[in-house]
Amino acid sequence: MNQDSQKSCLRIGETASQLGVSVDTLRRWEKTGKLKPSITMKSGHRYYNQADLKKYIDGLGIEKLAGKWVKLGSQFVPPETLYCQTIADFSARLPKLEQTLQKEPDLIELFSLITAAVSEIGNNSFDHNIGNWPDIPGIFFGYTIRANNRIVVLADRGQGILKTLKRTKQDLSNDQEALTIAFTKIISGRSPENRGNGLKYVRRIVVANNFQLIFQTGQAILNLRGGDKELTISTSRLAIPGCLAIIKF
Repeated sequence: MNQDSQKSCLRIGETASQLGVSVDTLRRWEKTGKLKPSITMKSGHRYYNQADLKKYIDGLGIEKLAGKWVKLGSQFVPPETLYCQTIADFSARLPKLEQTLQKEPDLIELFSLITAAVSEIGNNSFDHNIGNWPDIPGIFFGYTIRANNRIVVLADRGQGILKTLKRTKQDLSNDQEALTIAFTKIISGRSPENRGNGLKYVRRIVVANNFQLIFQTGQAILNLRGGDKELTISTSRLAIPGCLAIIKF
């Protein structure tokens, strides 16, 4: 294998980390044909081409990838194109989403609203965790804009809404109550709130249009659709750190 080929490939251990699985799982996938290495050396070392790996990751879907990262943390390393370590990284990538949305004929009057909702959620993650990231700093940010599959996913492994809101509203007792407050009430005069009322602003965008928002923090999951007058919040058996937001339109 020449040096150029080696640069574009990952060892089996690195590939396993990218996918959030064990090396043994990758070996089983090779035997069943689910995912084969691009190069197998005589020594037995296996290398996976990064371009082939990207195709496989894209096929998994960004919802599943974001869920893996939120649940597994450092055991799963998302591709660099789906991770923003700083708010500057996020701000730099946001215009590309807006440009992509602008190319969709039926989104001419909606692309700015979608971008604004995504911006609000992403900025909230950084604003509310700055200096206090309990685990991995930054956010997962990915999107797919295709016919019949238009989705934006954001996730962080931050403190979550309950711990964030308890700074100013100490009587909150659970994730469901905190999520309700976050989407319905203004409880402080912080600058993010003045900028767009945070998640209340996102709710107005979703409700006024034919969008769907699935938002989880801790064990609480909000499922909000265009036209909804009330919040529908359910409880997940599996709690997640931070927040996971899925916008479909």
